[in-house]
Amino acid sequence: MSAAKWRRAMNSSATAADLSRAARPPAVVHPMGTPPAIPSIQASAESWSRTRASIRAIRWRHVIVLAFVLAYPFFASNFFTFQIGAQSLALGLIALSLTFLGGYGGMVSLAQMTVAGFAAYMLAIFGTSSNLAISLGWPWWLALVVAVSLATLVAAGIGWLSVRTEGIYTIMITLAVGVAFFYLAQQNYTVFNGFQGFSKISPPVLFGVDFRDPMPFYFVVLACSLGGYFFVKHLIRAPFGIALQGIRDNPRRMQALGYNVTAHRVAAYAVAGFLAAIGGILMVWYNNRISPGTVGTGAMINILIIAVLGGMKHPIGAFIGAIVFVLLQNFAIDLVDRERFNLVIGGVFLAIVLFSPDGLLGLWQALRNRMGNSFFPNRGSGRIHR
Repeated sequence: MSAAKWRRAMNSSATAADLSRAARPPAVVHPMGTPPAIPSIQASAESWSRTRASIRAIRWRHVIVLAFVLAYPFFASNFFTFQIGAQSLALGLIALSLTFLGGYGGMVSLAQMTVAGFAAYMLAIFGTSSNLAISLGWPWWLALVVAVSLATLVAAGIGWLSVRTEGIYTIMITLAVGVAFFYLAQQNYTVFNGFQGFSKISPPVLFGVDFRDPMPFYFVVLACSLGGYFFVKHLIRAPFGIALQGIRDNPRRMQALGYNVTAHRVAAYAVAGFLAAIGGILMVWYNNRISPGTVGTGAMINILIIAVLGGMKHPIGAFIGAIVFVLLQNFAIDLVDRERFNLVIGGVFLAIVLFSPDGLLGLWQALRNRMGNSFFPNRGSGRIHR
């Protein structure tokens, strides 16, 4: 290399180094050794960015849906408010517990209706009902707390039994637990009053408002459903929910990273049991009674159908599936005989599973994508057409 080339190379290197130093921010000297407040500023910026992301996540369709469900009882009849709206929301809350377990934990449980029925039985036993010889007559709020707490513990126990298995074995264990509880409730007369069950289990009268009326009861169910929905939405973004989804995808790797897989799964069963227990309380208030038929095999399968119909990849799918199920349950007799209702439900379920494994939400997303590609055929190609 000649001397001229060497000088040019050195000059270009020096220029690059000068530019690199010039691009760096100047050092700030803090008097008296005071540390900079960069961490607090960064934390505030991160908090503000999360807040902005949450605000952006709220779209117009969310506002429209919320406004509709709030205004629904004011223009709907008592039948549609109570029989359709309240029942759909209560069943959707129970199905939400299964959606949380199956969609985000990878654990399909058929015992969610069992947990809901157990909570309803506990409310009848500790509270007031038609059978004064068995019911203890506690205040409704105390009986409610005890019933939900015991049902959550039972759900955690079911999880402790089943989390060590996977796939079809988990389904069979939870099904066995549900069938065992059904026969226990049907054959035990000392505690569960046998096949007759309990009746006259009504919602309370609070502050002069009778929650047995369709509109007040609807708003109680709506508040519980919204609380359960937003609770699940928050939990799946929390560290526990993220770890649970990692366990769903690769439990061995999460175990190698130091996560207690069994503890996370049992905790997920407890959370799902809490949601199912609230739904069970609402259902026993809706039906005004509880009997072994409420926790039978058909009821357990119905919860699975509701969750799959709506789609198990999003919490709102449980409520969409519940609305479709209740509508078919009430109006399918106009098309077919009452005895053939299960045939209609089975046909709809089979069609959804065959054409959209993600349920009705999957069909809606596929339709949106198809319509978007029709109006914008070059979307996503990376090209700019002028």
